[in-house]
Amino acid sequence: MVDSPVRILIAEDDRISGLILEHHIKKWGYETCLVHDGEQAWNIILSQPPEMALFDWMMPGINGLELCRRLRQSTDSLEGEYIYIILLTARDERADIIQGLEAGADDYITKPFDLLELKARLNAGRRIVELHRLLKRQATYDFLTSLLNRRTIIEQAEKEYMRAKREKRPLGFMLIDIDDFKKINDTFGHLAGDKILAVVAERLQRNIRSYDKIGRYGGDEILVLLPNCSSQELALIANRLRLCVQEEPIAINHHSLTISISAGGLTADHNSSLSLHELIALCDQALYQAKKKGRNQTFIIESIVLAKGEA
Repeated sequence: MVDSPVRILIAEDDRISGLILEHHIKKWGYETCLVHDGEQAWNIILSQPPEMALFDWMMPGINGLELCRRLRQSTDSLEGEYIYIILLTARDERADIIQGLEAGADDYITKPFDLLELKARLNAGRRIVELHRLLKRQATYDFLTSLLNRRTIIEQAEKEYMRAKREKRPLGFMLIDIDDFKKINDTFGHLAGDKILAVVAERLQRNIRSYDKIGRYGGDEILVLLPNCSSQELALIANRLRLCVQEEPIAINHHSLTISISAGGLTADHNSSLSLHELIALCDQALYQAKKKGRNQTFIIESIVLAKGEA
């Protein structure tokens, strides 16, 4: 979220200076991670990327300048995350400043530094980070439901499917939509439909597992990804989600509406050679079967040979 503390990595080889920096930066409201050489800093960047970094230029192993270069050349490894870098050094010649900025630093502060100047430069960086967070959220989440948007849930599905194959684990897919949603829109208006969609999304989000992924697939269709989930578990979860949506009426235009959903799904075995598109198409067929059963129903494809040409 935009309001959580900005994470900053401090790489300073002088331990006393590093501890002093960390003390003040924590006091200013940042979440810090302190390391004492470039190799440690690089490992942190790859495993738990910070949002800001304060690099000392002169460090053993990988120096601050090389860290800047590596970081700016590693956009694929960071999956589009931007790290705002401040370079910290005693080198104050104009040529040094230019070299640091060309290597990828966003800002530059010379030693000995003034604490108020450092705080101001960090605050300038924090404004950039918070704007990046906001733009990323707008690009990732659906505005109406606060679920992942279509592009992102499909990207997540691709990643989860590849990981399930790699780790030889099953992956559950579930496609959900709201029963009679068009009729609700026609009867009560699209604002009412928007409210119902948002409430249903919130109830679903609250009742999936912490590591499941959920996104708005299109219209009132919602796609859920359930890692390491057998067909039996998928059926239980689908029924739980169905019940949680209808458990409490939704107030709309002085009316109290009990809303129901239908859900269709399947579990892909790690041996599956079906494409993601084919798996989602099968989910759509399962959802159709749930609708045919009379709505407010679930339908899980339990026995299917998930190989091309055999489905």
